[in-house]
Amino acid sequence: MIAQGVLPFPPPPSTPLLPSSTTTLVRDCAYAALHSNISRTDRMNWDSSRRRRCEAVTKAENPGGDELGTSTRTAYLSARRKERIKLPDFEGPITFSDFLNHPSGVEALLNTRALHSFQPLDSHTYRCTLQKIQFLKFEVAPVLDLRVTPTREGCTVEMLDCRFEGSETVQQQNHAFSAFMRNHITWERNDSEPCLDVDVHLKVSLEAYAGSS
Repeated sequence: MIAQGVLPFPPPPSTPLLPSSTTTLVRDCAYAALHSNISRTDRMNWDSSRRRRCEAVTKAENPGGDELGTSTRTAYLSARRKERIKLPDFEGPITFSDFLNHPSGVEALLNTRALHSFQPLDSHTYRCTLQKIQFLKFEVAPVLDLRVTPTREGCTVEMLDCRFEGSETVQQQNHAFSAFMRNHITWERNDSEPCLDVDVHLKVSLEAYAGSS
């Protein structure tokens, strides 16, 4: 049991564990989809040092177009990232359950310092609003609802909802955007030093409209 206000572990690390990596993928996938007007596979790589890959595939759902001469393309994108994060050797027998049950543990896990706002919805669900990003001529604020579910060896973080907040034009695009994310986090405490194994899997689909040639 951890006494309230006593932190047997360090403050939230400067290296983001979840939202920075996850939402960066969401942002990049959405950006790529909106700018993709092709009907072939377009492979894009970001941050090759971390082996992050996003593969976008677009297809025409309405090849004949409509009366306005526009066609609908749906972009399907997926990205996966695996990482091992070393942790300091805590004093005393600290379990991942202890870490997760403490408010500062969740804040460290979700790296709330990198967020614009952070709001607990219930004991295991959190609303994370990211910093605004410039998207075309609009300012967009991604908002994620995340559920943290403890497991025997760590926890699973699932994205229940992902949407963009901003102008009315920006919010109208939410109906065309859907995303799935699951992050498996495993607590490893070997003889040498404890660490977290992070495995993030993201899938995104986005409808984009293009004028006929």
